[in-house]
Amino acid sequence: MEILISAFVLGLMGSFHCIGMCGPIALTLPLRGKNFWQKTTGGLLYNIGRTITYGVMGAFFGLIGQGFYLLGFQKTISITMGSFMIASVLFPLLFKSRIRGNFEFFTSPLRRAIQRLFKMRSYLGLFLIGLLNGLLPCGLVYLAIAGAIGTGNFYSAIIFMILFGLGTLPMMLIINWLGNLISNAIRNKINKVVPYLIVIIGTVFILRGLTLGIPFISPPAEKMTPSLHVNKMTTESASDAVKHSCCQPDTKVK
Repeated sequence: MEILISAFVLGLMGSFHCIGMCGPIALTLPLRGKNFWQKTTGGLLYNIGRTITYGVMGAFFGLIGQGFYLLGFQKTISITMGSFMIASVLFPLLFKSRIRGNFEFFTSPLRRAIQRLFKMRSYLGLFLIGLLNGLLPCGLVYLAIAGAIGTGNFYSAIIFMILFGLGTLPMMLIINWLGNLISNAIRNKINKVVPYLIVIIGTVFILRGLTLGIPFISPPAEKMTPSLHVNKMTTESASDAVKHSCCQPDTKVK
């Protein structure tokens, strides 16, 4: 539960970073009408589209995480994803350069498709813009994906990514309502908190993988390794089967 809460907090605090990345798109969205409710409806459709894309990402990467879990690598993947989060804070230039270099072939047609959707000027267009915008490379989204994989569960990964998307919703709606009224000074102050938050979340994942037996944070090893549960259940089932077997000799005294 703590990890799922951290997904929403990551989205909420990281949304100030989104002002710089996604803010220009949000500011120029072809919202239908100028009154509050029309802007809200358009903004919600756009952000729901983004969140749905994040949820689909959660499903895909959740399968990967669950695969590691079933193979007994949950502890390893949790520690690895936590280390990835912390490394992204310690070596930000390395991660940024990789993102720019490796995804240009994908982002160019994606941005062109978004530009064409701007001409639709409809609620459907806003929703589709949100869906595609969720696919744009973003370091914060990659960190959320790492967290989704680290959950080791298909459904938890989907919830993780949806909560992350919902966490970004308030700030993105404020941009739709008021424009970019938050000063750079305030944004920079809040953005300075985000790296510390990422390190905390990464540390939680590492502690979870270390299975130290800390309640709610680092569960014991038997809860992290499915094979232990399976072996125990198999042994107990086999024992019960033998006890109730028709081939067992009747020990009752006649």
